[in-house]
Amino acid sequence: MFTGTNSAADTSPVKLIVTAKAKVADEVVALTMAHPDGRRLPDWTPGSHIDVVLPSGVNRQYSLCGNRWDAHSYRIAVLHETEGRGGSAYIHEEVAAGTTVAVGGPRNNFRLVPSERYVFIAGGIGITPMLPMIRQAEMLGADWKLLYLGRSRTTMAFLDELAVYGDRVVVLPKDETGPCLLEEMIGGPAADTKVYVCGPQRLLAAVERHCVDWPAGLLRLEHFAAKAQGVPARDTAFEVELARAGMSVTVTPDVSILDALQKAGVNVLTSCREGTCGTCEVAVLTGDPDHRDSMLKDADRAAGNCMLPCVSRSCSDRLVLDL
Repeated sequence: MFTGTNSAADTSPVKLIVTAKAKVADEVVALTMAHPDGRRLPDWTPGSHIDVVLPSGVNRQYSLCGNRWDAHSYRIAVLHETEGRGGSAYIHEEVAAGTTVAVGGPRNNFRLVPSERYVFIAGGIGITPMLPMIRQAEMLGADWKLLYLGRSRTTMAFLDELAVYGDRVVVLPKDETGPCLLEEMIGGPAADTKVYVCGPQRLLAAVERHCVDWPAGLLRLEHFAAKAQGVPARDTAFEVELARAGMSVTVTPDVSILDALQKAGVNVLTSCREGTCGTCEVAVLTGDPDHRDSMLKDADRAAGNCMLPCVSRSCSDRLVLDL
């Protein structure tokens, strides 16, 4: 069996202890976790997430929303997704203070880049990556504002923590303010302003439509769910060559590249299997990927030198991957 590591930054899951569990909004709980021996945890930056490995073996990704300068604890917040696949239900119903959980990462696909000014837009549980970003912007002396959307105040987590920032935080509960006019709130593009958005797909889609003609790099999104994709570029089999392993795998139309590799004994680290987390990202050496993920930036897609094999496929007869 060939075992490949698709990212040098990947870390194997470690066992952490839940030290606190608290309800922070309707259907939202926050978990604080630490190493059972009190060891220092890996450092992280605003926008990072961790993989929580459930007893079933399924992984779920949650943004770190605690104090990045606290080297001995991680905090996440989990929305109880009634239409989900059981991960959030398990955390809400079975996990308690003292429970051991397996955690991988952290990884960051939603980095806070330097800017004079930021506009943060959060919908519901999308507030989680924004909390450490706001703290970082404050520390650096950048100008910023937050637009926080939700169904009602009772469903919006961490309002108490945000209250200290005064009118830079605009709270928009739908039952009080009605539907928001995002176009008016966001305005036009400004070279000195980065816009960060995280939340449900309908919010991301609305912001993307408004900003479709903006210069590249001003709008940055994090997806919790996969975007709808059209039909694949091809409906026939193609070859995937693994440069380091010296082997080739045929990928038929009915299986993903990731599944074909794993069936052939190639261990590629993966998590969401929906093209949203970036865990399985691999380098492309030759060939034309058919990008079908919800994460890579347009520049990365155009360059064609990386891909997410859990959902993406090939436009060419052959792809050569750095595995």
